[in-house]
Amino acid sequence: MRYKAIIFDLDGVLVDMPEGHYEALNRALNLFGAKIDHEEHFSYFNGLPTRKKIEKLEESGRLPAGLKETINAIKQKYTKEIIPKYCAPDYSKIILLNHLKDKGFKLACASNSVKETLHLMLKSAQIHHFFDLIIGNDEVLNPKPHPEIYLKIFSHFNLQPSECIIVEDAPHGIAAAKASGATVYEVRGVHDVHLSLFKDILE
Repeated sequence: MRYKAIIFDLDGVLVDMPEGHYEALNRALNLFGAKIDHEEHFSYFNGLPTRKKIEKLEESGRLPAGLKETINAIKQKYTKEIIPKYCAPDYSKIILLNHLKDKGFKLACASNSVKETLHLMLKSAQIHHFFDLIIGNDEVLNPKPHPEIYLKIFSHFNLQPSECIIVEDAPHGIAAAKASGATVYEVRGVHDVHLSLFKDILE
């Protein structure tokens, strides 16, 4: 078997959470008189860590400087509150991950969400137990679009990039995955992630 590990992004790949992050961030920003519109979020901000989104808003003058940690903390609180709404169990994902485990693949989840939120989302979706390794953006120095999070997973599994598949949806995640040297499966959203996506390696 050429491939030995499959690494999944979370938001927009295994759970339909990008809309949830948009909702939680705007609730936090509204407290300070700021807002990101829907199109802007999904074309530019989607896939970036919350702190990076806030930095971009500060740099463009849409937020005063010095609020990053405050807004980030508020956003994380709102995110935790809405996780059950956006991260309900999806049996197509449970069937997929169970099948991949049965076939002997190592499974990892690499997200630009912080570790605490990442684990809560996976548990809410009832897929946490399938993963051999779970890494959030606060466990690396350079979040996506830097490939560090993926390089860390390769090292942990003692595998070469050529032995790994990465599943990503957002531009920043796809850029990180391609820079890592692994095979990249680009998807449009959670509806693309099911057994048929892996038919070539499961035959």
